[in-house]
Amino acid sequence: MRKSPYLLQHASNPVEWYPWGEEAFEMAKREDKLIFLSVGYSTCHWCHVMERESFENEEIAKVMNEHFVNIKVDREERPDVDKMYMSFVQFPDVSPETA
Repeated sequence: MRKSPYLLQHASNPVEWYPWGEEAFEMAKREDKLIFLSVGYSTCHWCHVMERESFENEEIAKVMNEHFVNIKVDREERPDVDKMYMSFVQFPDVSPETA
């Protein structure tokens, strides 16, 4: 997890980040927690804003750590994960007029 510049930028966050993988998924199952997934990259402006406003905040980190298994993904290292979730959250290309 620590080789990516993006993941290294978040290594000192109070949020307990885990890499994408079986360890995190098993922990979520074992502890009966949801997964909080954050996908980004080192030069992403909004990723830095989110880090500053949320992931560096001790109170927010406490809630995240207590209720979630937090997974941080560098989209440049795992474009497959990025693509899967970006296509999942996009609106369908259907409007009421064409449905």
